[in-house]
Amino acid sequence: MTDAQETAADSSLRITGGTPPDDAGSSVTGAPTPLLEPREGIPPVIADEAALAAVIAEFAAGSGPVAVDAERASGYRYGQRAYLVQLRREGAGTALIDPVACPDLSGLGEALSGVEWVLHAATQDLPCLREIGMVPTSLFDTELAGRLAGFPRVGLGAMVESVLGFVLEKGHSAVDWSTRPLPEPWLRYAALDVELLVDLRDALEKELDRQGKLEWARQEFDAIAAAPPAEPRKDPWRRTSGMHKVRRRRQLAAVRELWQTRDQVAQRRDVSPGKVLADAAIVEAALSLPSNVHALAALNGFGHRVGRRQLEQWQAAVDRAKALPDSALPQPGQQVAGPPPPRAWADKDPAAAARLSAARAGVSALAEQLTMPQENLVSPDTVRRICWEPPSADAGAVEAALVGYGARPWQVEQVTPVLVAALSAKDA
Repeated sequence: MTDAQETAADSSLRITGGTPPDDAGSSVTGAPTPLLEPREGIPPVIADEAALAAVIAEFAAGSGPVAVDAERASGYRYGQRAYLVQLRREGAGTALIDPVACPDLSGLGEALSGVEWVLHAATQDLPCLREIGMVPTSLFDTELAGRLAGFPRVGLGAMVESVLGFVLEKGHSAVDWSTRPLPEPWLRYAALDVELLVDLRDALEKELDRQGKLEWARQEFDAIAAAPPAEPRKDPWRRTSGMHKVRRRRQLAAVRELWQTRDQVAQRRDVSPGKVLADAAIVEAALSLPSNVHALAALNGFGHRVGRRQLEQWQAAVDRAKALPDSALPQPGQQVAGPPPPRAWADKDPAAAARLSAARAGVSALAEQLTMPQENLVSPDTVRRICWEPPSADAGAVEAALVGYGARPWQVEQVTPVLVAALSAKDA
């Protein structure tokens, strides 16, 4: 009996639905049922090596896929490390692990090697899981599965409600998970997040199979599991909110100096950079280029709550930017490899703009026919690159270009005819 079936057997938590939707709609025939408590209760938090060893043994001896989730402290702490890891597997139950007390979970990762991991929005959790030694060899992403199956809402709560007929309480998703000890309501929420994840996986697998998309999903999951860690972002300071207001190179240098100083302080204090200094304050100081701390203190974001030492720290960053020679100032705009922004195509290359318009229309129509988002059918960046520097308008050349940009076989098969038609129409 599955988790969902066992839970449904409890009259206080009776399920009203349970089958996948036929047309990406809800399968629930009555009011959804709140899921209030984990089946075995809230498990103790694993916070020492002996307890972790016992959990590793239990999960290694379990059967079937393992549901995995992680909680971070985004907006509170520096970086994206995991502060709680939740797992559930048939025969092992649910485990809540504190990765602060147990920072090396490579033993658990090794015990689950070869086991399918079920995650929701896997690309969000995999980086922090990788940091603590947990790397799946096989996975099933329930959010991505929902997208491919054409569900209009793919958040975990929406998927569990529409597919399984339960309502998950989501009130603690944005709390500070670095808090210790973790409050009981937060732990209940965390345990419930993996309670029905394998059941959701099973239902979505059936729906994808019914739609003829299961092999497509498997290719997508394999690509996520095989993807290397993301490269560090180049010039991350350029993503400061409000950067569109900053035009002059000296002002750009001030943003860079302030951003880098803030990042160093945030890392040292282990707090979110936004709690050290707001993006709006960085932009304000960069635009004004104050001459001293008194002028700086008069700006928004540098008021009475900012101490003298902090003001001097920020003013020093501004002064460094002001002292740079012109040759060391950053250039406006970020140098991006690949084609220019599409809005500039009509002026730079009208033929390329026409190709892109035709390709976008074709991809949009195909995505609607397949009931999935366009970006899951093919990367918009891939379409832009092919239209900007097109291969010859034949299937073999387009297929080779798609493969070169990382498209999966199912995407190549579906999208090649659309792109060939778009390129042929404009080459004729």
